[in-house]
Amino acid sequence: MTEIKATLRNLNIAPRKVRLVASSVKGLHVQSAIARLDSMPQRSAGHLAKLLLSAVANAKDLKLDENKLVVKSIEVNKGITLKRIRARAKGRATPVEKKMSHVTLLLEESDSVKRPDFVIQEKKKEEKKEPKRERKEQPRAKQQDTANKEKTRKGFKERVFRRKSV
Repeated sequence: MTEIKATLRNLNIAPRKVRLVASSVKGLHVQSAIARLDSMPQRSAGHLAKLLLSAVANAKDLKLDENKLVVKSIEVNKGITLKRIRARAKGRATPVEKKMSHVTLLLEESDSVKRPDFVIQEKKKEEKKEPKRERKEQPRAKQQDTANKEKTRKGFKERVFRRKSV
């Protein structure tokens, strides 16, 4: 059995938050894992789905069957921590740690694969419709005439209650 590895480094989400989503994907068929990640509202779900698609692309490069791929393991480790400050009252400041995470995904080709619960159908690209006809620009003289007409059409109230006297 061959293993396919894909890594995501310096994901700008705390590892604790990423692990919540990553644990729900472990052991699933690739198609059902992508479907599950797409339906999750968490911010890290989109990044993990992209990583999973990258791992599938790596498997295709090695000429493996996409339908037999299973998520063997997904590991979320602590990345770098950026130290920042938040301004507080009376000139004080408190430290804020912006944590990042590293994600390592292992796929494996398995012969005894259960059929996926969900199948994602690839979106077909729609043909572009004919572009709308472009408007012909009016000569400048006509544009100025229409602007003057709009100015003269104002009502009595607007003429009387102007801020600046004319």
